[in-house]
Amino acid sequence: MVPLLDLQGQYRPLREQVLAAIARVCDSQRFIGGPEVDAFEREVADYLGVAHAVGLSSGTDALLVALMALGIGPGDEVITPTFSFFATAGAISRLGATPTLVDIDPLTYNIDPEAAAAAISPRTRAIIPVHLYGQCADMDPLLEMAERHGLAVIEDAAQAIGAAYKGRAAGSMGTAGCFSFFPSKNLGAFGDAGLLTTGDADLAHEVRLLRNHGAEPKYFHKRIGGNFRLDALQAAVLRVKLPHLDGWSARRRENADRYDRLFAESAAADRITRPARHPECRHIFNQYIVRVASPDRGRDAVRARLEAAGIGTEIYYPVPFHLQACFAPLGYRAGDFPAAEAAARDTLALPIYSELTEAEQREVVDAVALASAPEPSTP
Repeated sequence: MVPLLDLQGQYRPLREQVLAAIARVCDSQRFIGGPEVDAFEREVADYLGVAHAVGLSSGTDALLVALMALGIGPGDEVITPTFSFFATAGAISRLGATPTLVDIDPLTYNIDPEAAAAAISPRTRAIIPVHLYGQCADMDPLLEMAERHGLAVIEDAAQAIGAAYKGRAAGSMGTAGCFSFFPSKNLGAFGDAGLLTTGDADLAHEVRLLRNHGAEPKYFHKRIGGNFRLDALQAAVLRVKLPHLDGWSARRRENADRYDRLFAESAAADRITRPARHPECRHIFNQYIVRVASPDRGRDAVRARLEAAGIGTEIYYPVPFHLQACFAPLGYRAGDFPAAEAAARDTLALPIYSELTEAEQREVVDAVALASAPEPSTP
């Protein structure tokens, strides 16, 4: 049996350090803000090479606060891919703005820059490219069109801390970068936590204001914000983990390389499409995504067979935004974004965590080959 994710394997070697960090916060009784949050913000800003890093309550709230800080609201449009985690489009709609959905590159699953360019209208205020699965979107054309049209670029880097594009860190290229530290991420907290990065001091100040109900000073509110603060306990845990992040991501890349070799040599070689890597990107493999093309059964049937064999899998994501019931008023229809719809139908995430062993990977590959094999012909 191979689980999709083994958080215990990562936790055990760090247990004493993590418990000591938690005890340090408990002994201080400073749970909101304070030295742990301040130190984490400095350390992660140095890691990412950005001027400002603001700890927040989740990756979803990072997207929301970024849009709030930029003054985006009713009447505004924000371009984003139709294939991502729900928060990407949900944050736009929560502020009364309109998500302008576009298709993805069928190889990388990231936003198609040409589709984004074609979607710009006089009401467009921003673009949210998503660095999906741990690989950066093709940022240069997006940044160029944003500059040409006066648009903000909010990088959804929820799955991509440590990834890079042409030597530039995810979250460092646009107007703002938004990160999630959900426990399953390469850098995971012990609950919800997030981060916003920016090179703009004024924007960073606005985000810090908004995360604390818009108060400055205390009880004097210049804007209506919210409670979007990063807990000190989560910051302390993340400080323990951050020095290990590059090593964990490197092992994920090694595991991805091994999967590539094993699948190429397996009986499933012609039934499994392995992840495409942009030649100028550093992929951190938050997920290892394959396409399943069995002659006799679809992705869901193959997944069911893998589950029966004890192999953990997940579908990221089964329904694109334009086909979600809550976005029906946007007026999109099935067939509007064929690359995204194909990805939703065919893709499957396999175990890729850094503690995965070669023996476990061979078990996964063998199980995929068996689950996707054609039915034997009857005499």
